[in-house]
Amino acid sequence: MKHRPSPAASGTPLRRARTLALLLASLLLAAPPASAQDFDLTGEWASRTHEDLLHRTMPGPDLGDYTGLPLNDAGRQKADSWDPMLHSQIERQAQPHPAVYSSRGPSPTLFVSEIRSEAGALQGYRIAGYYGRADRTIWMDGRPHPSERYGEHTWAGFSTGRWENGRLVVTTTHIKMGVVQRNGSATSPYARMTEIYSRHDSLLTLFSWVDDPIYLEEPMVRTQSWMLRRTAAESEGPPPLQAFEPVEEVSDRPEGWVAHYPLGTEPRRFADLAGLPFEATRGGKASLYPEYAKVIEQLRRDARRAGRR
Repeated sequence: MKHRPSPAASGTPLRRARTLALLLASLLLAAPPASAQDFDLTGEWASRTHEDLLHRTMPGPDLGDYTGLPLNDAGRQKADSWDPMLHSQIERQAQPHPAVYSSRGPSPTLFVSEIRSEAGALQGYRIAGYYGRADRTIWMDGRPHPSERYGEHTWAGFSTGRWENGRLVVTTTHIKMGVVQRNGSATSPYARMTEIYSRHDSLLTLFSWVDDPIYLEEPMVRTQSWMLRRTAAESEGPPPLQAFEPVEEVSDRPEGWVAHYPLGTEPRRFADLAGLPFEATRGGKASLYPEYAKVIEQLRRDARRAGRR
């Protein structure tokens, strides 16, 4: 009696190879990803301030320069009343930047470290190095955001993150009211910021936008980048915190004085220096698009006919 080979043994080598390939493919598709973390965010990142250089370094943007900002009427009114002497007040001399601006501050070097549970699971990232040390925590463990009504608002806000298509997507709420440009342009406590971090070798790129129903007509979009200076193993971490002693910088002001410009002030100096119609410096969503160049030309023609700049 002849022995009959099994079906598997009777297949040709090519057929067996195809079967094995299909099995491996099905296993790979069914298996969870090897790691929930798509790139290493940790380390010491040096800022590159070539984007909007003059706005991000000293002395910063001019008063009344709202170009590139989708401010609404309320946002313009608030910015017009802002006086840089505000930072001479004792209460504000050590005031940090809010999360909506802290990544844009003058040359922020970021120190990113992991937060892990006792079992070794990734819980979040801690980011230090922002101006005024308004260090941020990005929670990665799925925890919810605090109550919109009762949750505490801080300069850093409350941030949660998730990995999406090889990028880190971060949502931040509960941010204190503060500037988005160092000339008084601001967002309200109702602002919500979304950030997308991506890494290409030693380059870290951030694409972000801020939604604010109080001061913005549409989302404010920005990008910025950092270069890896040291890995987490090489980094010595952020500099130690130092005590800050406020001093009386303006002695001839009464107690409770708050620096401000009166309601109705029109900061025209920037428009005059730049040779622009005043209306073209006021921001707003329409001014963000290339078609606005035609509006500027029309404003100039109208001004010439009216006998002014």
